[in-house]
Parts: sequence; C-alpha cells; structure tokens
Amino acid sequence: MSGKLKEVKTRIGSVKNTQKITKAMKLVAASKFKKAIDAIGQMRPYSDKLLEMLQNIVAATEGEIKLDLAEQRAEINNVLVIVLTSDKGLCGSYNANLIKQAKQLVKDYSNTNTNVSVMTIGKKGNDVFKRMKNLTVNDDYVNLFKDLHFDNVLEAINGVMDAYRAGEYDKVHVVYSHFVNAVTQDFNSVQFLPIEKIEPKIKEGEEKAAGVDYIFEPEKNELIQELAPKILKTQFYSYLLDNNASEHGARMTAMENATENANELLKDLQITYNKERQAAITKELIEIVSGAAALGN
Repeated sequence: MSGKLKEVKTRIGSVKNTQKITKAMKLVAASKFKKAIDAIGQMRPYSDKLLEMLQNIVAATEGEIKLDLAEQRAEINNVLVIVLTSDKGLCGSYNANLIKQAKQLVKDYSNTNTNVSVMTIGKKGNDVFKRMKNLTVNDDYVNLFKDLHFDNVLEAINGVMDAYRAGEYDKVHVVYSHFVNAVTQDFNSVQFLPIEKIEPKIKEGEEKAAGVDYIFEPEKNELIQELAPKILKTQFYSYLLDNNASEHGARMTAMENATENANELLKDLQITYNKERQAAITKELIEIVSGAAALGN
C-alpha cells in the first residue's frame, strides 16, 4: 500500500471514530434537552405572568408603597451583571454569543465611568471574565448548573437582593439565552433590579387608562412586600431553566451538524481513496506488463 493510500485510509478511520462520538453526544444532549424543555415549559407561563403582575402593581401603586426592590436610584454608580453560560463547550456559538452580549453591556457602563462587577454562573463565562483586567468577578455560584434546583438557586438570588438593598449595587442585569427552539436561541440582557414598571397598554383611539385595578387581601403593603421577592426568585430560576434548555438544544444541533459534515467528508475521502487505489493498481499492472514484455524480448 502506497504512503498516500495509507494516509487516506487512516483519515477515513479517524473521521468514522469522530462521527461515532458526535452521534453519541447528540443522543445524550437530546435526552437532557427533553427534560430541560419540559421544565421550562411548566415554569415559563407561571413566571412570566407573575412578573407582569408585579410590574403592573409597581406602576399602579407608585408613591403609595415603598418597595425597596423597585427603588430607582438617582445615581447609578455600581452595576452587577449576572452572566449565564454553560459549563461545557461543543455547543456551537452559544457561549460566544452570551459572552459577547455581556462584554458589550460591561463596556457600555464602563464608558460612563460606572463601576461594573460580574457574577458568573457557568464555567465558560467565568474562564473569559476572570482574564479581564480591572473587573471584579464573583464566581461563588459558578457551578450552579451542575445541580439546578430551586433550593440551590435561592442562596445566589438572596445574596444579590440583599446586596441591592444594602446599596452595594444600583442596578442588576442578567444576560441569558431565552429558549425558542432547538435551533434558535434569543440572547437577552434584562434589567433584574430595580423592578421595572409597566404602564398599561393603550389601544389606538383610547385615552390613557388610570391603571390596573387590583383588589388586595390581606393589606396592600404587607402583601406586596412579601410577594415581590418571591416573584423575583421565581423569575431568576426561570432564566436559569431557559439557559439550560438553550444549551442542550444548541449542543444537540451542533452535534447533528458535525455528524452530517463527517458524512460529507467521508464521501470525499472515499472518492480520493478509490482514485488512489485505482492509480496504484494501474501502476502495478503497467509494471507487470512491462516486465513480461522485457522477458519476452
């Protein structure tokens, strides 16, 4: 076997082995993806409606109730950016897009001379931001995705809310991936604290509404003070579930594409192998015929 033929055959074997790995990884990702979309499918309608209700209440009761988590600071001096990424790679441009979004947010605030801190949840984001100079990085909860349960998330989000109440941060943003489907992820940067106000939507031709009318039981202030932190915790958990589903969807898609690309590469290598093999056979036949002719003469 010629050196060229042996090289092509070795490459074919290598691509086949890689293809087996990508197929296996796709199946593992698909299994995790199914569980992840079930979790976010159950949580999202509940958390979205609760957050909308909280934002409407904050807008409707402005001035009546002092809610520390909705307090708009006059000066924004310190900002916390919570970046959600994955712990592992091999999921296409998923982590790169999240990190790009977070870096842009950090840059925008830094240009206004605002102190920016970053909390990383997920190793891929932590590896990047740890290398950035003059940036405070909190990696206490970097491994949160390893055991993603609501009880484990509470410690992280309670710490963030306590720091906001104490004035350590004037704004808190979350950079995460909103799950759309296995192929599409919507990379978002949302303001988590203070709670944003939502004014009631006005249809064309209508006058501005007086506000959303809620009936409170028990007493309004007591209820909102108790309800607001719980809604925010639920919403933050929803962000993590969104990110988790997006990660497995992106990895499943990336491994499927890798498997298909391996098929295309195998076809090209097989054609090359056949050409080299035919060339080697032709060369050997020529040598045999030439030798027989020489003996005959």
